[in-house]
Amino acid sequence: MQLPADNPDHYVTQIPEERQAIFNELRIIIKNNMPPELQECISYGTIGYVVPKSVYPAGYHCSPELPLPFANLASQKNTISFYHMGLYANEDLMLWFKEEYAKRSKYKLDMGKSCVRFKRMDDIPVELIGELMSKMSTQEWIDTYERIYKK
Repeated sequence: MQLPADNPDHYVTQIPEERQAIFNELRIIIKNNMPPELQECISYGTIGYVVPKSVYPAGYHCSPELPLPFANLASQKNTISFYHMGLYANEDLMLWFKEEYAKRSKYKLDMGKSCVRFKRMDDIPVELIGELMSKMSTQEWIDTYERIYKK
């Protein structure tokens, strides 16, 4: 579910009120722990944390006019979803995340390739998301991306 928004602050105003506090908490921890080169923006109808074209001019191979995605935060119909490209691309990072999630949440991990879905707003391991954001530098992500995805 994409919310029509001009900027991240506008996006948050469109989220159901009962989710806004935890969504903003996640947003703050992401921004406080992400690599400094990343920028917050609207990306694919969600809040994106991207490698700007000033840092990586080639952009995203699927749409070279767009900056390289790193993470996204979205309010979906029944969940808050957090996407981290490093989880999909780095097996060690994925293993670490799954182990830590099991220690910090009382519920089973609901996850796709790079998407973690949170259905219970009272059981989101916010600090873990912050730690995850600090585990991969911008250059490590660019190197991984070029090695795995860019042909």
